[in-house]
Amino acid sequence: QVRLVESGGGLVQAGGSLRLSCAASGSIFSINTINAMGWYRQPPGKQRELVAGITDGGSTNYVDSVKGRFTISGDGKNTVFLQMNSLKAEDTAVYYCVAGRSVYSARYWGQGTQVTVSS
Repeated sequence: QVRLVESGGGLVQAGGSLRLSCAASGSIFSINTINAMGWYRQPPGKQRELVAGITDGGSTNYVDSVKGRFTISGDGKNTVFLQMNSLKAEDTAVYYCVAGRSVYSARYWGQGTQVTVSS
């Protein structure tokens, strides 16, 4: 099993920045099953969506609404970060760190961290 621990959420004014961090822990065997990490978010009353992902090879992808404002980094196997700049009210959501063979079918999920952007 893999445990994902997130940190860095909080309250920020529109236009501000936040940095989310996530670290994976578990057995070497379990960690070796991870080839990608990323971040999903679920705004209040809306469906969950993939925000950004990164593979252990360094490939990244972003949802269109955050391109140019968010940057994902990390090694895609043990740690992942999400630098969020120029935050908007619509970025308000619970953000979840994920890990697995792919971010589209992530096996492991963090507990979630709240990001609130005040307008």
